Amino acid sequence: MQKQPPTGGNPWVAVRPGDDVAVLARRVSSAHQLFVDRSVPAVSDTEQNAVRSVILDSWMRSTRKGVNPDGAARADHLAASELAEYRASHPMALIRPVVRKLLVEDAADTGLLVAITDEKGQLLWVEGDSTAKDRALNMNFVEGADWSEDTVGTNAPGTALALDHCVQIFGAEHFSRSVHEWSCSAAPVHDPATGLIVGAIDITGGPRVAVPEVLSLIRATVAAAEAELRLNLLRSPQPLVDTVTRLEVLGSGRPSLVREGRRTPLSRRHAEILLLLAEHPEGLSSDRLAVLLDESDLDSVTIRAEMSRLRKVFGTAGIGSRPYRLLADLVSDVQQVRSALDRGELAAALDIYSGPVLPGSDAPGVEDIRDELRARVQAALLREGDQRLLARWTTSVHGRADVAAWEAYLAGLDPRSPLYSQVKSRVDLFDQQYAT
Repeated sequence: MQKQPPTGGNPWVAVRPGDDVAVLARRVSSAHQLFVDRSVPAVSDTEQNAVRSVILDSWMRSTRKGVNPDGAARADHLAASELAEYRASHPMALIRPVVRKLLVEDAADTGLLVAITDEKGQLLWVEGDSTAKDRALNMNFVEGADWSEDTVGTNAPGTALALDHCVQIFGAEHFSRSVHEWSCSAAPVHDPATGLIVGAIDITGGPRVAVPEVLSLIRATVAAAEAELRLNLLRSPQPLVDTVTRLEVLGSGRPSLVREGRRTPLSRRHAEILLLLAEHPEGLSSDRLAVLLDESDLDSVTIRAEMSRLRKVFGTAGIGSRPYRLLADLVSDVQQVRSALDRGELAAALDIYSGPVLPGSDAPGVEDIRDELRARVQAALLREGDQRLLARWTTSVHGRADVAAWEAYLAGLDPRSPLYSQVKSRVDLFDQQYAT
C-alpha cells in the first residue's frame, strides 16, 4: 500500500488546492537533486517530507533499473510505414476517435499535448498544441519513442503502466532532468475481456496539468475508451489481446498455461519455475533459481535439465539464459490479483483468487509469494470492511480459519440479527482454540 503524501490526501494527485506551485517546485527540485546526486541510492527524511511516496518508490525503481537522469527517451527507429502499420493494428487505434473527441479537439493553442501509448510505453500518437509539440522534441516526446519507466524513469504514462494506476507527475518529480519543465497526468487502459493493460492515455503540459481536475478528466476519458472497447468486443467477440500467455497457479487445480484459448497442463516444477521467472523479470542465475526452488540446493545440472524440458513446453525462444529470464510476454493470475488490488477492485481480486499459490509446493520462493499474496488480500479485506466480501472470504477454503476476518465480519453485524450469533460462536471457538 502506498504511503500518503507529505501533506495528506490522494497520493496520486500532484498539486492540491491551496498549494503554492512555485514553493512546491522548489521543494521537489531540491529533493530530486539530493536523490540523484547521492552516491548510494537511498531516501532521506528530507525527501520523505518533500515528495510523495509514489514518486520516491518510482525514483528507487528508476535507479535500480540504471536509468540515467540526464538521459532521454529511446526511439525504436521504426520506419514511418512500420509505425503506421503497428498503430493501425493495435487495440488503442480503436479508442483514438474517443480520445480525439474528448481531449485533442480542445488542445489546440493551449500548450497541451495528448499522447496514446501501447502497453509497453511506446508513444503511438502525440497530438495537440503545435508549439508544445516542437518543444517536446527536446525530450524526445515523439511518436515511436519508448516512454516506459524502465527507459525514462518516473513519468506519467510510464509510471501509470508500471503501477497499473492513474498518476500525476509534477515538474522535477520526473526522474529525467530534461522533463522537469513539464507536468503530466496519465492512466492505463484495460481490455474489457481479459483485464490486461492495452495502453495508456496521457496529457502533458505545464503545472496546471497536475491538478486534480485533470486527473478526473483522464479517468473519465479512460472510462469512455474502455466502453468503446467493450462495444467493439460485442461486435467482434474476440479478446483484444490474445497473444499474451497466461500462467494459472492459484487454487487446487493443476497449474496450466493458457495460450490463444488453449490450455496446457504443467508439472508443478515447471509452474514453479515460470512463476519465479515472472516475478523476477530481471532474471535469475542458476544458483539463485536453485535456492528459490529447494532449500537443500539443487545442483546446476538438474536446473539445466529442467529448463531444457520447460523450453519444450513454453517455447525455446521464450526463455533466455545467463541469467534465466522470460523473453516472451507472460501474465500470471498472481499478477492479475495484485493489479486488481492496486486498482481498488477487491471483488475482482477475489474472483481471480481461487485459492493459495501452488498449494502443494514447498519451494521457498513460491512460499514467499503465497504468503505475500494472501497477506495483501487479507489486508485489503480488513481495510475495506465490506460485509459481503468478508462473508465470502470467511466461507472460502483460504479464509475460513482467518480469525481477523471473522472478527471484522462480526464487528459489522447487527447484534440482533440471527447471523450475529452464528458468527460470534465461530469467533468464540477461535478464542477457545487459541487460548493460552
